[in-house]
Amino acid sequence: MTRKRIRTMEEFAKAVGLSRPTVSKYFQDPSSVRVKVREKIDAGLAETGFRPNLFAVNLNRRRSKIIGLVFPSSLDPFYMGLRRRIEAEATAAGYLPFVFSSDGRAELEAEAIETLTSLNVAGVIMAPVGGHSAHHDKVRALARNIPIVFIDAPFDAEEAFVGTNNAQSMALITDYLTRSGDRPGYFDMPAVNSNTVERRAAYIATMERRGLEPLLIPVEHSESWEFERYAFEQTNKVLAAGGFPSKTVLCGNDRVAFGVLAAANQAGLKVGIGPDSDLRVAGHDDQPLSEYIWPPLTTVSQNTTEMGRLAITLLLSKLDSSRVFDDPRMQGQHILLNAELVLRGSA
Repeated sequence: MTRKRIRTMEEFAKAVGLSRPTVSKYFQDPSSVRVKVREKIDAGLAETGFRPNLFAVNLNRRRSKIIGLVFPSSLDPFYMGLRRRIEAEATAAGYLPFVFSSDGRAELEAEAIETLTSLNVAGVIMAPVGGHSAHHDKVRALARNIPIVFIDAPFDAEEAFVGTNNAQSMALITDYLTRSGDRPGYFDMPAVNSNTVERRAAYIATMERRGLEPLLIPVEHSESWEFERYAFEQTNKVLAAGGFPSKTVLCGNDRVAFGVLAAANQAGLKVGIGPDSDLRVAGHDDQPLSEYIWPPLTTVSQNTTEMGRLAITLLLSKLDSSRVFDDPRMQGQHILLNAELVLRGSA
């Protein structure tokens, strides 16, 4: 076998004495060729050090083995957790995950969709940005042509979705706060996706069910993904105007709670559950930092690992109808996961 540098699939096929289609078939699925052929190719790879351009191999297929992942933020620990689990499951199933960040902007999400279409991806998992984006027609067109699963926030009632049961999770934390202290006021999260509306509505419904008047803390409307900065600035405005209307503050997510805690601490307020505390603060999500800020944040925990697993499993079931799954939840298009209450020192 020649030892000169092998650059192309054609050169490698000639070096191992096989046809180009046979070699290509091996790289698409090693189990699809005979054992002796596979052994010959394996030996050729070891001898020449040749590695094919898998990207080009994928693009030349009628439907590639690329899976597109689109998240609003590449820095948010919640989406990082989802990404790790999805990438691991996709790779194990023989797919090549490509990750895009929309930075919370509709125009960047639209660009990601166009790129994924040009890549001839097999399927897409997407956490969509706000519910009234002008580019929604592009998302729907993608969903008509390519299997897609939405995660964290649903796109509409017809498309496959995996996320947290906001009605259950917000009721869980609101019930706890109403039982253990002052009537909780709700500090809304920016209007970045449908979670904003769902969590606020769940808080209101729980308060009314308990015979209490909902207390919405007056904050300015925002569509920013800089949750901490937004909450820090809004909390300073609330404190400057006389303070919170309740000694208990329930935040739409943990990142909002981080901003509230920072502003309260800088203002000299003591946050916690002791009799000498000025304020109780709770969140939603159980971000990795929630346990290590001061005071540690009381919150509800989303099952990020299971959410990612179910999303990629649901997508793979769409890509291969022969796959059989024991999980009864896979029979539905919308899968909602319940959260768990996590009690810490902040509330």
